Amino acid sequence: MNAVRSPRWSVQPTFVPGAPSAPVTLLVDDAGLTQLAGEPAVAWQVPWTELSHLSLVRFARGVALFATVDGVRYAWRTSRADAYDELVALVAAHGGQTQRRRRRAGAVLVAVVVLVASFVGGLGAWLNRHHVNHELASARAVNLTLNDLPGGWSVSSPTILSYLFPSSNQVITSTSTTAPARNSTWANISSLFQRCLGVSAQRDRVYGAAGQMPNYQVSSPVFTSVNGDVTVASTTQYYASTTMVRRDEVEMAREGFGPCFATSNAAVLFSAAGAAMPTKNIATAWHPVTFVHGFAAGGVALVSSGSPKRYLVMVTTAAGHYEVTLGALVSSWPAAENLLAGLVNTLISRTTTNTARAA
Repeated sequence: MNAVRSPRWSVQPTFVPGAPSAPVTLLVDDAGLTQLAGEPAVAWQVPWTELSHLSLVRFARGVALFATVDGVRYAWRTSRADAYDELVALVAAHGGQTQRRRRRAGAVLVAVVVLVASFVGGLGAWLNRHHVNHELASARAVNLTLNDLPGGWSVSSPTILSYLFPSSNQVITSTSTTAPARNSTWANISSLFQRCLGVSAQRDRVYGAAGQMPNYQVSSPVFTSVNGDVTVASTTQYYASTTMVRRDEVEMAREGFGPCFATSNAAVLFSAAGAAMPTKNIATAWHPVTFVHGFAAGGVALVSSGSPKRYLVMVTTAAGHYEVTLGALVSSWPAAENLLAGLVNTLISRTTTNTARAA
């Protein structure tokens, strides 16, 4: 059967944290499914044998493809009605369900089924609209804004840092950390982190099977300095209970967490650029000086030795209901240390204040 190239899709969740969810191109043939996303395009491949609960649905205003890979439910969507005809024969030939649903009620039913299958535990919060709005607003209020930065800074157009931080307009209602497809880019990044930290995939709470889902994740825009030597962004995750955050802190407090976390995120950038990923830790620890109560662990990795150099700085903070990640690309380190330490203090201060309000 001929291979099919189908453009203009979106995907949720993304296979790599911070990777673009759209536009996505699907390549489908007798071997399996390949997704191309980003610029330059990064490929994610999975054979048909690794895809389960495969379903292609034609709605009145578009097409959706659903599949489960290693326990994670993925959904690809496009407004292109002809995409159904492009893929239906291949999906059916490999055991997938195909159906046309033109009634709005049918589309809503499928959406609810996918929601329950993918985001178990979040439905109750979703139904409580007032509570949802409060939690989401609290998460947004933690993130960096232009007012936190020196004069002359601006919101950046998409940069390589955008591979690590989703668009500020995107609200992610769960973050699955179950095992990725074998031999995928994401599996290699997860394994790199776990080897670096000395934790098994089953016990790893960051990339592995022990991870837990926040109610909401939302990012700031990417900001850039006047001369472009620093770009920075933050992501806030809101968890249902402070106990969930404290459990994650146990892993984050392990010696080497900051460098290992920075190394794994550097691997995402290398993969996005089509370069060879590191096979061992390439980062050093950074312990930002903090003046407010809260947890913080960081690392710094050299990701480009050209002129100018580029260092990736990653810091994770945690307090109350929140886990916050600060990321920055800087051309001079440690010259940017004081600036970033101040931003870390700002984020920790907000998580403490907002937790008191959310409790």
